[in-house]
Amino acid sequence: MKSILLTGGAGFIGSHTCLSLLENGYEIFVIDSYINSSRKSLENVLKILKKKYNRNLKNSLNLFEGDLKNVRDIEAVFQKANEVNKSIEAVIHFAGLKSVSESMAYPLCYWENNFYGTINLLKIMEKYNCKNIVFSSSATVYQTKINQLLNERDKCSPVNPYGQTKLAVEKLLKDIYKSAPSEWRIACLRYFNPVGAHESGLIGEAPFGKPNNLFPQITKVAIGIMSEIKIFGSDWPTPDGTGIRDYIHVMDLSEGHISSLNYLLKEKPQMITLNLGTGKGTSVKEFIRTFEKINNVEIPFSFVERRPGDNAFVVADNSFAKSILSWEPSRNIEDICRNGWNWQVMNPDGY
Repeated sequence: MKSILLTGGAGFIGSHTCLSLLENGYEIFVIDSYINSSRKSLENVLKILKKKYNRNLKNSLNLFEGDLKNVRDIEAVFQKANEVNKSIEAVIHFAGLKSVSESMAYPLCYWENNFYGTINLLKIMEKYNCKNIVFSSSATVYQTKINQLLNERDKCSPVNPYGQTKLAVEKLLKDIYKSAPSEWRIACLRYFNPVGAHESGLIGEAPFGKPNNLFPQITKVAIGIMSEIKIFGSDWPTPDGTGIRDYIHVMDLSEGHISSLNYLLKEKPQMITLNLGTGKGTSVKEFIRTFEKINNVEIPFSFVERRPGDNAFVVADNSFAKSILSWEPSRNIEDICRNGWNWQVMNPDGY
C-alpha cells in the first residue's frame, strides 16, 4: 500500500481526491491548516466509504493540523510516517490560497503562502528522499487567446498575483527536476474551473465568508442565502457577452489526480504539465440557465463592471492528458448542477 501526503487535503478538491485515493487502496497523510477548510470534510469521506463499501478506513487516513509556512509542521508528518513504517512515497500539493480578486488586494499574503510554503515542502521532501510530486496549478498561468483552446505549449503570462505564484512554483519545480532528472517525477496539473460535488451530497465546496467563484454563488442564491448573482461584464467578445469557462466536475478532477499519480509512479523520472479540463466552454449565462432548468429554481442576476484579472475565454485543450493518462472527464454540466445543488440543499450552512 503506497503512502501519499496531501497538503490542503481537507479542502474542496483535496477532500474529493482523498476519497478517490482511499477507494484505490492508498494510505493517506493529510496536512491542513483549516483556514479555508473543515475537518468534517474528511469525516464525511470516511462516512461515504463506510456506506459504499462497508469498510472502516479510518486507520488509512492520518490527519495533521499544520501550516506549510512552518517547516516543522511538514517534517512532523514525514517523521510520523517513518515511525509507523509508512514512509511517504509521493505528495499531492493542493495547499495554497486561490482567490484571484483577493490576490490582487493581498499579493504578499499570496506569495508567502503559495510560494514560500512550497519551498518548505520541497526542502522536507528532499530531506526524506521523497521525489514524486503532483502539483495543483491553474489555467490562470496562461496568456489567453480569443476563442481558442489553450494547450500546454501556449505562452504563460498571468495577469494576477494568484496566477503568478502558480507559474513561479512551476518554474521552481522545473529547476528542481533539471537538477536531478534521473530522480524526480513531477506533474503540474493546470486546473480549469472545478465545480460540483460528490453525488452523495456529503462533501462539496464550502467557502468561508462570501464566495468568490461562480458556482457556490449560484447555489447560495438558489437556496436564498444571497439575493442575486453579480456577473462581471456583459460586453466580453463572446456570443452572449459573458465570460466562457471550462467547468470540470470535481470528481473528474480528483480521478485525474489518481491517473497522474499512477502514471508518474510507473514511468521513468520525468516532468509533465497537463491541462485538466473538459475541452468544452460554457458561458456564465449558459451555466445559470442550465442550473435553473436542471434544478427547477430561479437565479436572479445583474451585471457589474468587469473584474480586474479576468479574461473572456478560458477553455482547455485536454488532448495531451487524455493521450497519456487512463483518464477522460465523464460528467457534464448537468451533472455538475445536479450534484452541486444536492450538496447545497443537504448542507445549507456548509460543514
